[in-house]
Amino acid sequence: MNVSPPSGPLCTKDSLAVDLRAAGVRTGGTVLVHSSLRSLGWVVGGPVAVVQALLEVLGPGGTVLVPAYTVDNSDPAGWSRPPVPPEWWPVIRASMPAYDPRITPSRGLGAIAETVRTWPGALRSAHPQTSFAAVGARAAELTEGHAVDCRFGDASPLARAEAAGAQVLLLGTGFDTCSCFHLAEFRAFSATEEESSAVLTPQGRKWITVRERVNNSEDFDELGAAFERERPVRHGTVGAAATRLFPLADAVAYAEQWLVRTRTGAS
Repeated sequence: MNVSPPSGPLCTKDSLAVDLRAAGVRTGGTVLVHSSLRSLGWVVGGPVAVVQALLEVLGPGGTVLVPAYTVDNSDPAGWSRPPVPPEWWPVIRASMPAYDPRITPSRGLGAIAETVRTWPGALRSAHPQTSFAAVGARAAELTEGHAVDCRFGDASPLARAEAAGAQVLLLGTGFDTCSCFHLAEFRAFSATEEESSAVLTPQGRKWITVRERVNNSEDFDELGAAFERERPVRHGTVGAAATRLFPLADAVAYAEQWLVRTRTGAS
């Protein structure tokens, strides 16, 4: 059977580090990374090489932060990709393993984010559905205090990253993945919904239900396009991947005004 050779480009840890510096990643910085390994080309060492390159460029004073979501730890009544039979729901609610930041894998975020989550010394926040993981000098500062009823709000790593002067690096991904827009959404709107998940408590595993702010990323691509037309966004290339680099605080401030204006029709 004929197998097509990889199309490349061929990337190494060293070549990725050169590209990351050229894209604007700086020593000592704090960077929230949304990434796609496939977009880079053929990487010698895969996601491990990418994380090594990021940490080399950031240096010992820098920090890499990634989403580490576990959205499957939720009420099966709301599942749609795929849905499960209603008669399964009680069993799933009773049996879903409790979120454990040490061992619960992330889902749907790619190999680079999952590699950061499992990196030696990585710390992870406590939210059972939308945790973040970090490696580096500010990892504890960014991940501590993530409230169980605050997915993306002022008691989340996004707000901690904002206060730390973090930048956002979209590494081969679009603005639809840009989680910091959810912080703006949290501040702009007050609507809530019930969310359930399995958590660890001092008394053991419990299935809990809390009220969370409603979040919706369907218009984030449109928001991102407006943001980069009007605000400074640095464009670059790492391997074959297009990159965008911008201050997280600037994106949140712009997004809050844009979301109020476009979703409510406010002038």
